[in-house]
Amino acid sequence: MEQEAKFTHGSTMRHILVMSGAGSIGLMALFVVDLVDMLFISMLGQDELAAAVGFAGTLVFFSTSISIGTSIAMGALVSKSLGAKRQLEARRISVSTLMTALLISCTVSLSVYIYIPELLSLIGAKGYAAERAEAYLRILIPSGPLVAVAMASGAGLRAAGDAKRSMWATLAGGIVNAILDPIFIFGLDMNVEGAAWASVIARFTVLYFSLAPLIRVHNLVAPPSLLHWVGHSKAIFAIALPAILTNIATPFGNAIVTSAIAQFGEDYVAGFAVIGRLTPVCFAVIFALSGAVGPIIGQNYGAERFDRVEETLKNSLLVTTLYTLTVCVVLYFLQDYVVLIFSLKNDAALIVSAFCTYVAISFIFNGTLFVANTSFNNLGKPLYSTGLNLGKATLGTIPFVYIGANQFGALGVMYGQAIGTVVFGLLALVVLRKHLSDIAKGEELDNEDEIAATCVNTQPFCSHDALVIDDVSGANESGK
Repeated sequence: MEQEAKFTHGSTMRHILVMSGAGSIGLMALFVVDLVDMLFISMLGQDELAAAVGFAGTLVFFSTSISIGTSIAMGALVSKSLGAKRQLEARRISVSTLMTALLISCTVSLSVYIYIPELLSLIGAKGYAAERAEAYLRILIPSGPLVAVAMASGAGLRAAGDAKRSMWATLAGGIVNAILDPIFIFGLDMNVEGAAWASVIARFTVLYFSLAPLIRVHNLVAPPSLLHWVGHSKAIFAIALPAILTNIATPFGNAIVTSAIAQFGEDYVAGFAVIGRLTPVCFAVIFALSGAVGPIIGQNYGAERFDRVEETLKNSLLVTTLYTLTVCVVLYFLQDYVVLIFSLKNDAALIVSAFCTYVAISFIFNGTLFVANTSFNNLGKPLYSTGLNLGKATLGTIPFVYIGANQFGALGVMYGQAIGTVVFGLLALVVLRKHLSDIAKGEELDNEDEIAATCVNTQPFCSHDALVIDDVSGANESGK
């Protein structure tokens, strides 16, 4: 079956809204389950358990972020091949990327598993909270390879334009997790271990519902071949490694923030853990947008429709801004209910209220950075994403967090992180516009070279201006 490059025609805004809308439903299901996890844990009546899940979540986020890197390579390479109408290449590079995702994730999961106590200590976990976090991670970390292959498969579905099945895969995982959580945590009295086992079973579910349609419906997985994997490895790692560095920069920055907050007490950590679960639920559309925009850019880039690439980016930034402003208004007016639902008191309630009132607005610039990152990954400049994210996690986090902590305590840590986000969001926008300008200039130079060659080789006495006019007319016709 020949796979259609559906994003090379039609409204780019419609493609963005459909892809990000479907993606956000699936992601929100998983994020809501994480939030419910935290709600159930808080119902056990021990702040140390909520803090334990917060510490564990930082390390889980780290290993998951590495898997996101290989899924980015899958989306970029498969969508570009489909845009260029090279179906067989898309199938082969798909299975090669799945093999790469499995290999990398097995290595990372084993390394994290061995050093769980040391890593928890590094981010400030201690005492009973560290003990409970370790129990949670001992169960969850070995299932990391399931997530890696599932994420890469989901990226393959989105690259083919199948947002619906990608959504159902994550939605199914979320439903399974939501059903099993109360059974394991309360019914079987398994505490945080019950939450971990529910997540493991959910990960098996996501893997099945993402990989099966990639194979059966889209025929986008060729038989595994070591020879093809070796041949593709350079292209895969050229995107995956910078993307991995890009993505681990985020949990690295979060680890710095978590560690900085931990010095002010476990109440603040518990509140920050709620923020960590609340944020992806509220901003699921922004998270999904970064995954949705990649295939649209990739297919049009492969088809050399650079005008549609630029249009896609402009529309993405517009959606990011309007959506974030809407969510911030809702958070501001509902912050008291959030505090009440999670039974937060004192410092834990204070830090959540500060986030809802002052910090959430910075997500406009987080969204800008997300869009820029996925753009660079799909436009052949993954190192730009790496530089921006590493810069945000270090120069955009450490000095601002340090100054904020000294001036305003635990709340200053969050304020400092928000300021760093604004700075690097604006920087990402400047770099992205520069890169788009370079692409446009490259396209103009290519057109001029083609015109010159036509004049020399076929029409030695033709009018250059006439050819330009004809070329523009043809472009307008193709865009109708």
